Amino acid sequence: MIKAVLSSFGTLDILINNSGIQKPASSHEIEMADFDRVIGVNLRGAFMCSREAIRHWLSRDAEGVIVNNSSVHEIIPKPKYLPYSISKGGMENMTKTLGLEYSDKKIRVNAVGPGAIVTPINNAWINDPKARGEVESHIPMARPGEADEIAGVFAFLASDEASYITGQTLFACGGLTLYPEFRTAWSSGE
Repeated sequence: MIKAVLSSFGTLDILINNSGIQKPASSHEIEMADFDRVIGVNLRGAFMCSREAIRHWLSRDAEGVIVNNSSVHEIIPKPKYLPYSISKGGMENMTKTLGLEYSDKKIRVNAVGPGAIVTPINNAWINDPKARGEVESHIPMARPGEADEIAGVFAFLASDEASYITGQTLFACGGLTLYPEFRTAWSSGE
């Protein structure tokens, strides 16, 4: 893929790792082939693309930017989606590790952590009014995000405006990572 890009365009400036799949199953019933496939697409594929892009930039002493499409599930558990959660947790550490390792080589590595976004991977709840209401009830902004809202975050992290940011995940999640169940006080004190 990198060779095809270089052949067509002559250079590579930005890599967006945007592949992602998930398959629901109770953790004790996950088939190893399904586990391996999710990890392979979501994490191994992103690493392979990153490795090849970094090799290209280093060989030319060139600047480069990697932006990984992660998820709120890099920090929020997602029962019945263990391989997905593991892949996104690994994405967080890969982003931090590559960001640190290549920070002095003019290569920035960051991630976007979307929450509930209206995309095909979420059709199961998007097209079911009851399920959609349940999802929206957990989002402090009370609505899912749109793809163009997430695209803007990617564009920012890929731009020179983010030139001093590396190794970070920017969550665009309507507040999901703010522990929304704590919106109302339920502690034993006043």
